[in-house]
Amino acid sequence: MDKILFDAHAHINEESFSEEDRKKLAEAIEASPVAYVMDGGSNIATSRQAVRDAETWEWCYAVVGVHPHDAKDLESGAATLEEIRSLAEHPKVKGIGEIGLDFYYDNSERDVQRKWFREQIRMANELSLPIVIHSRDAEQETMEILKEESAFSRERQSAFPARKGPDGDELPDSRVLIHCFSGSRETAEQYVKLGATISICGPVTFRNNRRTVEVVQAIPPEFLTVETDSPYLAPEPKRGRPNMPPYVEYVARRVAVLKGMSYEDIAAITCENAKRFYGI
Repeated sequence: MDKILFDAHAHINEESFSEEDRKKLAEAIEASPVAYVMDGGSNIATSRQAVRDAETWEWCYAVVGVHPHDAKDLESGAATLEEIRSLAEHPKVKGIGEIGLDFYYDNSERDVQRKWFREQIRMANELSLPIVIHSRDAEQETMEILKEESAFSRERQSAFPARKGPDGDELPDSRVLIHCFSGSRETAEQYVKLGATISICGPVTFRNNRRTVEVVQAIPPEFLTVETDSPYLAPEPKRGRPNMPPYVEYVARRVAVLKGMSYEDIAAITCENAKRFYGI
């Protein structure tokens, strides 16, 4: 079986999983076309687990950070940026994330979310690490904070190898990934101009999701990755079940149809995009 897919964002570190759950999940991944999985942290506990997962399986890598839901733990001192910084020194940690703003649930006060979002962007800039963004009901403010904190600056872009276009031309790359993108086509196009990467997950397969369909059709493949965000947001035909990294194939196949390209080409392009983005 050809290993041709990269799940650019998943949660093997899910806190409800037992070690046996993780072992079974790993077996499913190893029996699938998935070559790489990025295990995304959302708080201190899941960031630690992501590092352990990356140490356990060769195909697994980690990003570490504190999600806006858990920003209150940084505010209260229950979590610290120093520990995130320490975890980020591990050779298989490839970014800071997932971080950002969530004004849908507001599990942390908005000013607290804003404060620790900025602090974690600054840390990623200091460490020259990719940034993985969570944004819900906060599209424009997320983008403005990223701009204000120099996430799209020439200085940051110069810290990473350039993105290559189909003709070998250099394209902007700020190493900012908007995970599970749910925004508008216009917002996606703004992000691409700033050098961000748009990550597409299960909802692109949902029958009435015209918004994400328009995004995929509008954005050049060099700026796309595919992901599961598992165990959440399972794609059709697995909708309603726990998601898992092998299901990223359904996302890639849908993206291929929407782009008028072969599945194999989209798998190869998005895999290379994710490898380049994370420096693998």
